[in-house]
Amino acid sequence: MSVQDDMAERPLSMSRERFERIYKTIRDRICLLEYGPGARLAEEELAEEFHVSRTPIRRVLTRLESEGLLESRHGVGTFVTDVDIDALAQVFQLRMELAVLIGKLDPVPRTEDDLGRLRALVERCDQLAKKPEPKTFMQLNIDFFQELGSMIGNVPLRDISERLYYLTTRIWIKSVPHLNLPDEIAVFRREMADILAAMEVGDLEAVGHIRRSHISMSVKRMKRYPER
Repeated sequence: MSVQDDMAERPLSMSRERFERIYKTIRDRICLLEYGPGARLAEEELAEEFHVSRTPIRRVLTRLESEGLLESRHGVGTFVTDVDIDALAQVFQLRMELAVLIGKLDPVPRTEDDLGRLRALVERCDQLAKKPEPKTFMQLNIDFFQELGSMIGNVPLRDISERLYYLTTRIWIKSVPHLNLPDEIAVFRREMADILAAMEVGDLEAVGHIRRSHISMSVKRMKRYPER
C-alpha cells in the first residue's frame, strides 16, 4: 500500500473509531439507566457533547433503534425504550441456547493475560462485596460480559450475543433494587470463579454451560422479585 493510499484510508478509520466510541458510550448509558426508559435523546445536545456534527449522532441513534434500545416517534423525537421480562422471555431463551455455543464454535484460547484480567474482575467483586453498591455492580457485570465476549471466535455468534445481552441487561439492572444485593454479588462471584477455573484448565466448552446455567438462574430470580 502506498503512503497516499494509507493517508486516504486513515480518515475513514478515524471516523469509524469515533462512531464506535459514541455508540458504546450512549449504549452503556442506556444500559446503566443513566438514560432511563422514556428519556428523550436530542441530536443537537449529543452532537455538542461529543463535539461532532449531527450526522454521526443520527447514525448512532439509528443503530441503537435497530437494536431495540431506542424508538423514533415521527415529529416528536427519539426515546429510550422500556423493558419487560415477560416481553423478552424468548430473547432470554435464545441467550441461554447461544451461551452453550460460545465454547464450541471457534472459541479463542485464553492467554495468561486474559486470565489475569478475569482474576482482576473477581478481585473487584470481592471488594464490592465489602461495600455493595448497585451501579458499581452493574458496571462490573458489563465488564465481565465484555471479557467473556473476547473468547467468542465466531463473529456472527459474538455479534448476536452482544446485541441480545444489551437488549436484556436493563431488565436485570432494573431488578437490582428489588433483589438481595449481597446475595446477587455472591452468585455473580461464583459464576466468574467457575468460569475462570474452566478457562485455567482449558475447558472452554464448560464455560458455555456455566454461563447458560447462570443466565437461567438469573431469570428465575428476577421473576421472583418483579419490579413494583
